[in-house]
Amino acid sequence: MRTSPALRAAALAATATVLLPLALTACSKNGDDSGPDVPGSSPPLAANAAEATSGPGGLGSQKLMWKPCPAPSAAQGGGEAPAPLPDGTRWECASMKAPLDYARPDGGTIDLALIRARSKTQDPARRIGSLVFNFGGPGASGVATLPAFGTTYEKLRARYDLVSFDPRGVGRSAGVFCESDRQLDARYATDGTPDTRADVDAFIKDAKTFAAACHKNSGRELPYVGTTDAARDMDLMRQVLGDKKLHYFGISYGTELGGVYAHLFPKNVGRAVLDGVVDPTLDAERASLGQAKGFQLALDNFTKDCAARGDACKLPGSNAKEIERGIGDLLDRLEKKPVPGLGSRQLTQTLATTGIAASLYSKATWPLLEQGVDEADGGNGGLLLALADSLNGRSQDGRYDNSMSANTAISCADSKQRFTADQVKSRLPSFRAASPIFGNYLGWGLMSCTGWPVAGAWKTPDVSAPGAPPILVIGTTGDPATPYQGSRAMANALGKGVGVQMTYEGQGHGAYNSNNACVQKAVGDYLMNGKVPAAGTVCK
Repeated sequence: MRTSPALRAAALAATATVLLPLALTACSKNGDDSGPDVPGSSPPLAANAAEATSGPGGLGSQKLMWKPCPAPSAAQGGGEAPAPLPDGTRWECASMKAPLDYARPDGGTIDLALIRARSKTQDPARRIGSLVFNFGGPGASGVATLPAFGTTYEKLRARYDLVSFDPRGVGRSAGVFCESDRQLDARYATDGTPDTRADVDAFIKDAKTFAAACHKNSGRELPYVGTTDAARDMDLMRQVLGDKKLHYFGISYGTELGGVYAHLFPKNVGRAVLDGVVDPTLDAERASLGQAKGFQLALDNFTKDCAARGDACKLPGSNAKEIERGIGDLLDRLEKKPVPGLGSRQLTQTLATTGIAASLYSKATWPLLEQGVDEADGGNGGLLLALADSLNGRSQDGRYDNSMSANTAISCADSKQRFTADQVKSRLPSFRAASPIFGNYLGWGLMSCTGWPVAGAWKTPDVSAPGAPPILVIGTTGDPATPYQGSRAMANALGKGVGVQMTYEGQGHGAYNSNNACVQKAVGDYLMNGKVPAAGTVCK
């Protein structure tokens, strides 16, 4: 469950980012006013003073060749080259070399794709530096996503270059490739909630086949696409961009990446915003269970809203529970008999569940959920299938970006946990209790890394960052993908005086891109002027 540019455009930038189970994430002369260096550990893997300043393998001194951006590649989602911003500023793209293996920085390298829109000012007294974005997933292409929402962050360009990148394994950055488009069509239509022994066997076989294809086609990259490697890439990027500090805006999984960066390089943290926060204290199982609750909460909010509109709501039922029951009945029918979707493709139960989840990322797409369920109930599964395609990274011409392959590769490189079918079955009751609609789906998603050819790095990431400056951590009370409780956990895990929690009482995945004026003012005051909001600030 994660989104592609098509759904992002419909549901605002918040829908671009999600970390989900894989079944379905006063100025200084340098322009830095984030304060003096603070005590902390030196950046790891700097073997000597020269490497600390020139980057691993001397790559910190490389010069980027910025050029007009080409059209996104198929792996990035395809489409046209990014249009200029309203003031005529053109997007520029470049490629940065990074070590394939940071333990052997003088070994082979990979190319990382970058994009930027230059600041409106180049006055050193006004320009702070680069503001680096990660839009989550893991697997989202920053090169494709940032231009789609450049106007959302336009105010920040008054003092920053807006910069994003394809993390390693994603898009044009040594993108992981696993299966063909036709194979992926079949994979996403496969029963994601197996009931019989034969269904379970087919489910396990599909997972093993996918893992084998990833190993065959991208075996060189798979051991080196984890979050720790991406965090080291960001510190190299900071050096290459010429910034003393990394100023950062991470959304969804991007918050986990930002937390890991702060742990590794606390002295190099500048102003950092973490929005739509992943709970760093939860292992894969507890995170999946939390997401089942989060999506159920979002569905409950949708059905209550629909019921409150009375006859204007297209879905049958006089109250929220009856509307939800109708959605559940539709999914049960689709398991037995799919309905026509798009072209020759049918809407299966699994694809319908994916489409429903896709429309819950933002309140802006609730009308699509209502229409899609209504049409599917009448035998037309086209809209729900289109929503599922958007989440799965499938374009209208039948091509997939590599976001889901990258999502699997990055998540499995991170998480140590591997589950058997019997272990999943024993946990399904708790998942069903958390969500009658999404519980089975997310429960079986625990097997996504079973049989993966690379061992995971951790049970949970370490994001403790003693000595780092304040980091703004924003949680949304109605966030389906990264439940609100994760923001408090992240703030606490970052450490006293580092994590500063802020609350947005609203719906959807992410706060800044909800266009809430209170949130945007607080974030703007912090990033532009260094004014840290008071801990516990609430926006409504």
